[in-house]
Amino acid sequence: MVDNELYEQARRRVEAKIGFFTHLGVYLIVNALLIVINLQNSPDSLWFYWPLLGWGIGIAFHALGVFVFFSGSVLKKRLIDRELRKLDHQPPVRR
Repeated sequence: MVDNELYEQARRRVEAKIGFFTHLGVYLIVNALLIVINLQNSPDSLWFYWPLLGWGIGIAFHALGVFVFFSGSVLKKRLIDRELRKLDHQPPVRR
């Protein structure tokens, strides 16, 4: 790869990670406030775990997208390397 291509790939990965950590920070702050509001106003009726759970699922998918399935991720590189090794050992396709 050319240095500019590597730089662009690194920049995209850094932006994706910053986006995830920003999302995580907002999730933690907002849900902490929801817990406090719920426990102060209606401690006998707990509801804070519903947004915590729903948004938590979104955070989990965001983490998977950034750290597992993002182009350049370790898993993706391993799968590509495996496919390249398989293709390298196959006889050439005749057309």
